[in-house]
Formats: sequence, structure tokens, C-alpha cells
Amino acid sequence: MDKSAIDNILLSAVDAGQVPNVVAVAADRGGVRYRGSAGTRVATDPDSGPVGADTVFRIASMTKPLVSIAALQQVERGLLNLAAPVAEYLPEFDELQVLTGFDGDTPVFRPPATQATVENLICHTTGLTYDFFSADQQRWMEVTGTPSLFAGSGSIFKSPLMFDPGERWSYGINIDWLGRVVEATSGLSLDKYLEVNLTGPLGMDSATFQLTEAQRAEAVPVHMAPSGSWEPTPLELPETPDWWAGGHGLSCTPNDYLRFLRMLLNDGTLDGVSVVSPGSVASAFRDHIAPLTFPEAIPAHDRNLVSDFVLGPGWTWGHGFLLNTFDLPGMRSAFSGAWSGIFNTHFWVDPTAGVAGALFTQCLPFGTPDVLGLCMGFEAAVYA
Repeated sequence: MDKSAIDNILLSAVDAGQVPNVVAVAADRGGVRYRGSAGTRVATDPDSGPVGADTVFRIASMTKPLVSIAALQQVERGLLNLAAPVAEYLPEFDELQVLTGFDGDTPVFRPPATQATVENLICHTTGLTYDFFSADQQRWMEVTGTPSLFAGSGSIFKSPLMFDPGERWSYGINIDWLGRVVEATSGLSLDKYLEVNLTGPLGMDSATFQLTEAQRAEAVPVHMAPSGSWEPTPLELPETPDWWAGGHGLSCTPNDYLRFLRMLLNDGTLDGVSVVSPGSVASAFRDHIAPLTFPEAIPAHDRNLVSDFVLGPGWTWGHGFLLNTFDLPGMRSAFSGAWSGIFNTHFWVDPTAGVAGALFTQCLPFGTPDVLGLCMGFEAAVYA
């Protein structure tokens, strides 16, 4: 690994305006192999200080893998059955209907043909969707007055299904529901559960659903470029949400998130502390949706937030991770796990090669060609 080459990739991306700032980290089974960064915390303020591996970022959907591992811990303890209906643990889930359309501004529903299981939640095959990828979900929210997911209102759990459970893969609030399942089976709130069972034992001291005033002041703001140059925005997740969002609520430093990835590389153990069994880790990196597949393309509905997500064929889903079923030349091996956060944080874990890496910035929209190109350049440089 040529560390200076990676440094140059990061610096060039910031200098070219592809991202407002960036931190990248990588490790193998022996430990941390790379830490690097470029840019300042606030792109328009040189005095805001440089970003680094101990800077706090909102990791958004990179929360999902932690909550998925938390659910697998509950399975190991005999407290959770992935094959059981979600309603066995959360009876209110049975109230959800399939949205079939609208009669004027009145939503029209039918009962689901099958019951959603906890396995459907962890695999995103329940029929739940996000509004920024679904016009029907957005319209339902508009006609019912349901606020944005990021408002932290518990009313989002009234969201209907868009198709029958098990019919296909679709991105939605599945892991928010899964977090509530973990709370029901453990008797702990999700923030406390993770602190006691995952982030605490792993030494991920910065990982939190609720930033302190000092952390909030030093966190990287979410940037947008409405006029072509990066500008900080006031966008924040709520300080006191109705629920701890297992799907998007955590903030964390790159150093601490890398500890989670290193634990996965080492079969559930880091620095002598075991948090989950090797069998559960192996299961997380197996295909759990066949004969379904991950969509070749997911068109964006709200382009202020997300870009079209296009991967092509050959991708599937495990227990908490996107999986490639083929080797990516010069990069990750087949059946590596990966995912991202909407504010453009990205990671991969390659159990075959024993390599993991993550890249952090804070900008919208998610998944632009510039950002994805930077991620691929960083990953290729790690393997080189």
C-alpha cells in the first residue's frame, strides 16, 4: 500500500471540489494500515481546523450494520428467532397494510399476503421503503402529514408496505423496526443496548445517538453545493427523537468505526474482546435473499438527497451488508460486505483478503459520480 498515493487521491478530490473534505482509514487483520485526510471541517472556513480520523461524522445508514449485528447477538442468546413474525415481538407491526394506490388524496390499502419475519427486516424484504426512493411513500407521507424520517417522529412507524413481504428487496425503515425488536427482546433502549453489548466493549467511545453540545460544535456539518461551491448547511438530526434510529441515528469517528470493521475481519473479536460468534459473522457475509437479488438500479426520487443508485447485476444482501457475488478486479473479493450513509460515508469489509476500509465526508446528494469515483480510487489504492 502506497500511503502517499492515497494521500494524493484524497487531497486531489478536495482540491477539485469533488468533496468538501474527506477522511479515509484502512486495516487488515493485524491492525490499522492507513489513516489520512484532506480539507477542513467547514469547507468555507480555513480556521475551522482540519478533519481527521478523530473527527465526528454523522454515519447515518452505516448505523444499520451495528444494529444488524446486535440482532444476531440476540439470536445467539436464544432471545430472537429470525424466522418468527415481526409481530411476535412488536404486535403493532401487524397493523401495517399494503398501499395499492390513492383515491384522490385517500390512500387505498389491502392486507399483506404474507407475514413479515425478522429475517425480512434484516434483509430489507418486508415491503417498507424510503420516500427519497419511492414516489408512493412520499405521497403517503404528504397526504397523511407524516414528517420526514429525519424529524425523529414516531409516526414514521405507521408507514405502509409497498408490496408483500418477501416479494423483492427495497430500501426502507426496516432496521429502525429491527432496532425496536432488539429493544423488545433485550429490555434495553437501543442506545443502552449498543453501549453495553457492542460499541462499549469495542472501545467505540465516540459512537452516539445523541451528540453532546461540544461534539455537535466540532462535528463536520453537512455540505451542499447549490451554486457549485461547497457550503455548510444547518441540517441536523434531532437532539431528542421519539426513538433511537437503528437505521440512521449514530455519529462516530472514523477511528472508532474502523474498530467495528476490524472486529468483523477478526471473526467477532477485537483486542481479545469477543462481541459476536464467528458463525454469526460468517452468516452476515452470506446471501440471505436468494432467489431474490439486489436491484441492478434504484432510481432516485428526491435528487436533492440521493443520486440514482446503479450497480448492475451480481449483487445480493446478507445479514446487514450489501454483498458482491464476484471479485471486483483490483479491489474487494467476492462476498465482501459493504454499505454507506446518506451523507456520503462508505465502507467495505473483505473477509477473503482480510482487508477493510472506510471513507468519510459530509455532503449531499448521496452517491454522486464524483464521490463514488473517489471511493473506488481509494479502495484500489489500498489493494495496490
